[in-house]
Amino acid sequence: MKIKPLTKEQLIISTNRLTRFKNPETKYLRVFKDVILHNLIFPRFNKHELDNMDYAELREYAQDIINFSVKKILGSNDEDKSLNKKLQIYENSIFNIDKNTNTLLENNIDYQSILKIIPQDCAPNLQWLKYLNTSQNIIQARKNLAFKFPIELVVLAEGATEETLLPEFGKLSGFDFDKEGVILIAAGGKNQVVRKYYELSSDLKVPIFVLLDNDGTENAKEIEPRLRPIDKIHLIQSGEFEDLLPENIVKLTLEKELSNISLLDENIHAQKGHRVEYLEDIFKTRGLHSFKKAEFAKMVKENLSSENDLTPELSFIIKEVKKMKSDC
Repeated sequence: MKIKPLTKEQLIISTNRLTRFKNPETKYLRVFKDVILHNLIFPRFNKHELDNMDYAELREYAQDIINFSVKKILGSNDEDKSLNKKLQIYENSIFNIDKNTNTLLENNIDYQSILKIIPQDCAPNLQWLKYLNTSQNIIQARKNLAFKFPIELVVLAEGATEETLLPEFGKLSGFDFDKEGVILIAAGGKNQVVRKYYELSSDLKVPIFVLLDNDGTENAKEIEPRLRPIDKIHLIQSGEFEDLLPENIVKLTLEKELSNISLLDENIHAQKGHRVEYLEDIFKTRGLHSFKKAEFAKMVKENLSSENDLTPELSFIIKEVKKMKSDC
């Protein structure tokens, strides 16, 4: 073979992509094909040929390129492949994996050497990889360092507001998602929640907590026939997730954003319609930029301070997530 070595940065990026929370077949095929297409000079394969290549052959080419690159950077390869087995065991513990995908996982990538070039301030999954290699108690290490992996529970929600704020409300109530191995996935809308649930429930062995706005009744009905016994759906009683936010925190956030512009009606929670409609109107009439849920969620996050900032339903949702986690 004639190989163009990966750079140190490319090796770290590839390792990051291989250890993210994603379907193993999808991520391994993507990384392996990418490495072969861009770094194997001879023999040369096109994308169509790689798409039709046997998984074992694909694995051999990719791991040889990666290990050759490691040797070019560090001068040698480490023969210890115990971390590869740990990764395979972990992926099989949370994903439903077929024989072909396990062929990809049965690789000899020189992770031991790659760990030497990964910086300390790396992504959470790479921090986990470092401790997976050395720690006798990876769960305790996760609790101490909050790097989220290994994943034990998925919270599937509609959008960016939940993704930003629900873990923060968890922390305020003494339940840190990152320390407990809980990952929150924002599907991008209630219709996408259904599609994403079908995908995840087919792929995963770990439980899924589905959070839908109150108008997601029909979506919940679409999920229910395929709802696994270990999973749960929660329809927000208050309306949308923004309607769950404490009134005093929303007012404080708006006061800071509006600065010295004349302020708000006394009871913002009592406005007609959902909270979002009110916020859209406020941003429009006060001459601010258009209201964006993701940006507003980040503003709200900065003003949270204690468990008193949780409304009763928010507290109930966190308790439900906590109970599902304890039942894992």
